[in-house]
Amino acid sequence: MPIELGSVVEGVVTGITNFGAFIELPGGGTGLVHISEIAEVYVRDVNDFLKTSDIVTVKVISVDPRGKVGLSIKQASPSVSRPQKKKIQASFEDKLAKFLKESEERQQVLKRSTEAKRGGRGSGRKME
Repeated sequence: MPIELGSVVEGVVTGITNFGAFIELPGGGTGLVHISEIAEVYVRDVNDFLKTSDIVTVKVISVDPRGKVGLSIKQASPSVSRPQKKKIQASFEDKLAKFLKESEERQQVLKRSTEAKRGGRGSGRKME
């Protein structure tokens, strides 16, 4: 069965990467759901949304001349469920506090990695 652009089919997750998931389609073909097409919300890790051997409904959004098939899970779901995305708006102060905390954590990671590259404290090197 040839895969047609715009068709909605069910498939099985056969592999997960950091950029998306490979889906086995009916008829034995394989397509890729890019990480940006998995959910309406930001997806940091594909494993938070999909597991190998999950059965998913996907929409075919592209088929290139070489046979690569682009798929989307979020476009396959009915648009009625999309308003469910409403969240409570965080105040500016809450957003700022979250940003400062994450920024501080990133700075600590960077500081540790540069110390390790340079030898850091107590590396045994003499300064002359």
